[in-house]
Amino acid sequence: MLTSAVLVPSAPLLVPELSGDSAESAHVRAAASAAVRRLSHEAVQWVGVGVDSEKAADELWRTGVGRGQIGTFAGFGADVRTSLDADAAGEPVPSLELCALVAGWLRGRTDVEITVDMHVVSAKASANECREFGQQLRKQLDSDNRPQGLLIVADGASTLTAKAPGSFDERAAGVQSAIDDALTAGDPEALLALDPRLCRSVGAQGRAAWQVLAGVFTGSSRSAHPRATVDYSDAPFGVGYHVGTWRP
Repeated sequence: MLTSAVLVPSAPLLVPELSGDSAESAHVRAAASAAVRRLSHEAVQWVGVGVDSEKAADELWRTGVGRGQIGTFAGFGADVRTSLDADAAGEPVPSLELCALVAGWLRGRTDVEITVDMHVVSAKASANECREFGQQLRKQLDSDNRPQGLLIVADGASTLTAKAPGSFDERAAGVQSAIDDALTAGDPEALLALDPRLCRSVGAQGRAAWQVLAGVFTGSSRSAHPRATVDYSDAPFGVGYHVGTWRP
């Protein structure tokens, strides 16, 4: 049964070895770490949802990503290793999706043994496809009598300032405002109304994961009006980051 969904950024800067002593990074890291620790006290079985890097966009939906594997942030500048379950072994897999690396790193920030069943949705999936994926996930979550947690790993627009990774796009502020409002209000329909093409053009790749979240919370009468709390919502490096929790 779904207990709650925690929303965190898909950002390498969460890892201290990659961000140094940046105060901005420390702030979002603290918020994300606290949120997953709360989730770990509610459920030790998690389903993770993130978005692919478009390098493997032939599949709309992949399940069991990173299962039994060791991941590494070496491609981002430091060989910090992560895993999504206690049985992971072998040499690090350099091609593991960033969202899976972040989920594994956050898993390691908890004080209990967590297993994460990681799902990756294509950045090209339509809003309806994301909704359907979310509704399927909700059936899976609620079919298990054990407490189940949901971890959504996603970023907002990456073109909010001139120094942002995607440079500046004047449309980005409006898109990010709509995302922030929907996540803060716990409004699944507002998330489903996000335009995939516009989101993609301003670098809001997390759109697909958030629309899966919307499907999870429109796939059960128990979640008609999710209760949302916000721990962090800002764009310190020109990228929209959100940490929060949705509860049925």
